[in-house]
Amino acid sequence: MTEHDAQPTAERDPARKEAGQDQPQAAAGEQPAAQENGAQVSTDGTPAQAPEAAIPELVIISGMSGAGRSTAAKCLEDLGWFVVDNLPPALIPTMVELGARSQGNVARIAVVVDVRGRRFFDNLRESLADLDTRGVTRRIVFLESSDEALVRRFESVRRPHPLQGDGRIVDGIAAERELLRELRGDADLVIDTSSLNVHELRAKMDAQFAGEEEPELRATVMSFGFKYGLPVDADLVADMRFLPNPHWVPELRPYTGLNEEVAAYVFNQPGAKEFLDRYAELLRLIAAGYRREGKRYVTIAIGCTGGKHRSVAMSEKLAARLAAEGVETVVVHRDMGRE
Repeated sequence: MTEHDAQPTAERDPARKEAGQDQPQAAAGEQPAAQENGAQVSTDGTPAQAPEAAIPELVIISGMSGAGRSTAAKCLEDLGWFVVDNLPPALIPTMVELGARSQGNVARIAVVVDVRGRRFFDNLRESLADLDTRGVTRRIVFLESSDEALVRRFESVRRPHPLQGDGRIVDGIAAERELLRELRGDADLVIDTSSLNVHELRAKMDAQFAGEEEPELRATVMSFGFKYGLPVDADLVADMRFLPNPHWVPELRPYTGLNEEVAAYVFNQPGAKEFLDRYAELLRLIAAGYRREGKRYVTIAIGCTGGKHRSVAMSEKLAARLAAEGVETVVVHRDMGRE
């Protein structure tokens, strides 16, 4: 390299600098670009191509009122989706466009569409056609349920069906079913929630949308009293009535299984520690199978006569074992204090 070559360009060619022509040279293989009124343009005067925005993945959740749309939406929200409830169908393409402008911050969008926006519902097909022309990857999830299950759910919360007007709940259900008939036929995934509880619906959604990663397992360990009935949402039930009842020990009767003396009494009985060890081992085997099947939630019910002593003490110990093995665990004592 000569001394002349080593000099800065501005010193070697001051005329170029004054003329504003001293621009950085493009690297080999790159399209050179220049600034024109603040905009990037190529050397031939045409606008430089901006990076193409990533189009978000879209899921549309719809279906019968009372069939679990909110639960399905909450599940996707827990999985990292951006969820919009009751968005008018005409605004769905706009929502996707805003997501594309987020520079990857909104990669997956879930929209809940239902009859609360029925005056906009006629626009849904037009919006879907618009999304198809843009090449948007979209899926429709339709939540279905039987008339009997829907009536029972509306009566339990004492709320009218959004379409029943002055009629009965069954009239509103029939009107909604007819309104959604065509959308149900276009759905990519139909889930019948007639006999599903919240955990089972979430498990089905997780199986479809959690991806290929092994799902985490979340467990609810619930103590209960058999005299108050079995928990309706229990996946597994264990009976602690094979152990002596602290209720018949006067000094322990006022306390619960959370008390150290009660817990010590329970686990000093023959078979208590052996049950805990073997049941924890069994749950380890079951948990592995649940993960393989995409089931992320399990409710383990531990019962005794009144749900106060034995079941409470065993539930606490079992939950601690599960938590130590990396299972996200919640303990619920359903009937404690009920006597």
